[in-house]
Amino acid sequence: MNRIAGKWVLVTGASAGIGEACAKRFASEGGHLILWARRLERLERLAAELEREHGVETRVAAIDVRDRERVRREAESLVENGVVPDVIVNNAGLAVGQEPFQDSRPEDWDTMIDTNVTGALNVTRPFLPHMIERDQGHVIMVGSTAGHLTYPGGHVYNATKFALRALTEAINLDLVGTSLRVSAVDPGWVDTEFAGVRFRGDMELADKTYEGYEPLHADDVADAIHYVANVPPHVNVLDLVMLPTDRRNAYVIGTAD
Repeated sequence: MNRIAGKWVLVTGASAGIGEACAKRFASEGGHLILWARRLERLERLAAELEREHGVETRVAAIDVRDRERVRREAESLVENGVVPDVIVNNAGLAVGQEPFQDSRPEDWDTMIDTNVTGALNVTRPFLPHMIERDQGHVIMVGSTAGHLTYPGGHVYNATKFALRALTEAINLDLVGTSLRVSAVDPGWVDTEFAGVRFRGDMELADKTYEGYEPLHADDVADAIHYVANVPPHVNVLDLVMLPTDRRNAYVIGTAD
């Protein structure tokens, strides 16, 4: 059953990768889209494509989720114009660097914490009271297997994804007595621009991350996020963890013969 058609879906980090794939997946089901990212031109091209192909409505804005005041103003503008998201996909996130903690850069800590954790809070908080008032809404955090198992060089990135898991569970508890749901989708090893950011633009090093096995792809994760958003209202998928078949955790890789 299609429970997405006609609903408003907000996707952060929608200009590429998992965010772009989510926009396409929800539009294919008739969902109207609120697309936020820093690269406005890419958002505008994507929105025009999806409006043309699927006949959905779109709203786009150049948003850095770290900028709380900018997020608040845009949220208020949407609400004033009668647009409250039915689904929020907190997808904007990144990892920067993979040095041991003792060699890490404080500016990288700030970027990861402010984007991955504070950014999700900045986006969710202004809409939540309106969702509660309507007694309708679903917040989906795009986490990571890094929030389940630490690995060398992960330190602060691991911490941000563990934090998202905690927030998912805690906000769910705060919403007891409402029909609102909060879910996490935690993929591992997805072949997107993400690795390029982590390795500071060194694409040769980034590509080595996926050598010897087939990683997940952005469309795979978008399918999972759509599934979580589309389950019946009495179902809440608290945490969906997904891995490449060839990669069983951070340390175990093995392809089938």
